[in-house]
Amino acid sequence: MTPDVIKVVAMPDYSIVAEFETGEVRHFDMRPFLDYPAFAALKEPGLFMRAHVEHGAVAWSEEIDLAPDTLYLRGLPG
Repeated sequence: MTPDVIKVVAMPDYSIVAEFETGEVRHFDMRPFLDYPAFAALKEPGLFMRAHVEHGAVAWSEEIDLAPDTLYLRGLPG
């Protein structure tokens, strides 16, 4: 089972740094995802920078979130 995200920091280059409940940290580049309709609104920097943790996932609004397994499996350690 993938651990939950406990902390997230949005970066100006459209990447996020997520800390998991295990203490592990993953860096995740959101730029490739911004062309998908589900994430297109995040191209607006003000919205992207509002990333927060909600129920163990990274969320920006009620409609836009990213599952912890995507971050954990596809993110770069460190």
